[in-house]
Amino acid sequence: MSSTLHHPLLPPHPNTSTQISMDRSTVSPIITQHAHEHTAKVSAAPTKSFKGAWTSAIFIIFVEVAERFAFYGLSGNLITYLTNDLHESTADAAKNINTWIGVSSIFPIVGAFLADSFLGRFKTILLSTMIYLTGLVLLTLTVSVIPMNHRKSVFFLALYVLAIGEGGHKPCVQTFAADQFDEQKPEEKSAKSSFFNWWYLAIVVSATSAVLLVIYVQDNVGWTEGFGILAGAVAVALVIFLAGMKKYRKEAPVGSPYTALVQVLIAAARKRRVNETLEGWGICYEDDDKDGADLEVVGQPRARTLARTEQFRLLDKAMIIDNMDASSNTRNPWRLCTLNQVEEVKLVLRLIPIWLSCLMFTAVVVQTHTFFTKQGSTMIRSIGPNFQFPPASLQSLIGITILVAVPLYDRVFVPMARKITGHPSGITMLQRIGIGLFLSILQMAVSALVEAKRVSTARDHGLMDNPKAIVPMSVWWLLPQYMLSGLADLFTVVGLQELFYDQMPEAMRSMGAAAYLSILGIGSFINTAAISAVQAITSKYGSVWLEDNLNRAHLDYFYWVLAVMSALNLCVYIWVAKGFVYKKVEGEETEKEERSDEP
Repeated sequence: MSSTLHHPLLPPHPNTSTQISMDRSTVSPIITQHAHEHTAKVSAAPTKSFKGAWTSAIFIIFVEVAERFAFYGLSGNLITYLTNDLHESTADAAKNINTWIGVSSIFPIVGAFLADSFLGRFKTILLSTMIYLTGLVLLTLTVSVIPMNHRKSVFFLALYVLAIGEGGHKPCVQTFAADQFDEQKPEEKSAKSSFFNWWYLAIVVSATSAVLLVIYVQDNVGWTEGFGILAGAVAVALVIFLAGMKKYRKEAPVGSPYTALVQVLIAAARKRRVNETLEGWGICYEDDDKDGADLEVVGQPRARTLARTEQFRLLDKAMIIDNMDASSNTRNPWRLCTLNQVEEVKLVLRLIPIWLSCLMFTAVVVQTHTFFTKQGSTMIRSIGPNFQFPPASLQSLIGITILVAVPLYDRVFVPMARKITGHPSGITMLQRIGIGLFLSILQMAVSALVEAKRVSTARDHGLMDNPKAIVPMSVWWLLPQYMLSGLADLFTVVGLQELFYDQMPEAMRSMGAAAYLSILGIGSFINTAAISAVQAITSKYGSVWLEDNLNRAHLDYFYWVLAVMSALNLCVYIWVAKGFVYKKVEGEETEKEERSDEP
């Protein structure tokens, strides 16, 4: 196979912007060179046989369940520890929690880069889980043996050690588990379709258990015992994860996939003045060697060829063979790129507007960790004559809602919707996300109405200036807003997980998970900024909306602000979703969801 780019029928020409129109056969060497480069990277030796599928995934689920158990066991009651033991104000505690959650959701970008480029997902999970366990042990020591004058600084140090551990854990565990299902096998591809629902159900079970069990221990036994349970759970899960290591399908890191993306952008920029021919684009660099399709890169799944799309057509110029390319003896990857490279860049660019239009959703979600808990602490929480329901354990209502809703969604809603839409999943991923965004607006509206009712009850009973008094109003008034939060999560969070796994280039799926998680992080920062802005603006007019005395505060007004912002955000999302084009793969049937979508 020839590796030269020079062809006698195409002499060098100094003007690279000249229109190119020639028969494809005149540049056959350049068209087939990609196959030459590809086969140099593959091995004809048979790949190892792994059991994969649920047999492997179940071990990975344990480590995710333990991490979520620890995260919600900590974050769910963190505002109580910060306000009661470290004596922070409610607003400052809320901002500190939002900042920590935000940083924890930004670090996965670094972890995903290391996993995709150097370490691989298995090693990244192992290392990050060990770091996470170290943070939990330090946290337990902080609340038990660290002197009070150093406790706050060491406590926050432990929190951010946990954030570093999550940086490697979050983008890799779900992706690594999904990798156990081979998309080339119909039965495993079908199993993966339901995997994301049941995966989410498993972590909801762990989160619900944490806010019921661990938070009760923290409130009624002690913080040392509460944090010790979290460390023990992660230690056990780490052992289980290692026990299944021989069953895993492990994909080897392929080197930085981001270099290929940058090459497309630079190559397209260099050829920005290349004109189109009457037939469309000029002669393009494609892989016409079909023999290479049967070979597999060791440690990687069989590569799939992406179909050409019309969106972002300027990037297609990176594939055009101009005079300089044709006269060169070797392909310059910074001037000439493959079809797959170009289409992978398009995949990433399409997800950016979706990412931006979902940030507001998280600004709503984080209320469940902060202000919802403070609301519940002021209301009647008695169950029977001797039991007080911990206010932070109200978050279990979200998990219970999801536990009931996931089986109904998977077994009832999807089959019914499938009959109407003809879509394999009932509704598309973007439609699922859009429904969740709408439910988050309802959640904030209901929360505002309930808070107004709570304040009205406090006023009627003369409790406006007694913030520690229990308002004679049942905590179960908060049930609708927690249930709406659970339903919104079921639609939007699971939809985002599936979208950012399915639509990212296969070599960047860890980064896809990190991108989805960073939505949670940036949304937390947005909420922190909103709290600071509301405090600054309202303090100028003598009536601070988010003061420590919730009876005098105007938390309901803050909820209405979030509702309005979420409604505007939904309008932007619908506009973005209408122009979205799903990934298309050569040789696969085009489904309805591959067309433009409208939630």
